[in-house]
Amino acid sequence: MPLTTPDAAIEALSALAHPSRLAVFRLLVRAGPEGIAAGEVARLLETPPNTMSTQLAILSRSGLISSRRESRSVIYRADFGAFAELLGFLVEDCCDGRPEVCTRLANVVQSALACTQDNATGDLQ
Repeated sequence: MPLTTPDAAIEALSALAHPSRLAVFRLLVRAGPEGIAAGEVARLLETPPNTMSTQLAILSRSGLISSRRESRSVIYRADFGAFAELLGFLVEDCCDGRPEVCTRLANVVQSALACTQDNATGDLQ
């Protein structure tokens, strides 16, 4: 689901508007494209597995994360393409012809781009 419409952006932002889900998403972003098994996510965030399952399902439905099965484990990863779409949607009308308005945002984007150069498999495009 592309995160380039108001409804999709609202769903994604709503999914992140909970402390546990935000922590999960940030953990998965740090983990990179390899992802982390659901049980390990629950362990690292000290969350009961059934609660974590609910949080992961909400993030999956929002389009911000994806999963794959490996043997008996379900591996979750941040969907960096969807994340980029959401950020793009949020800043689509940035600056309104005044670049000084978005200088700080441009610095954040440059920092993120530097990370992708180190991790070519990051799937950001």
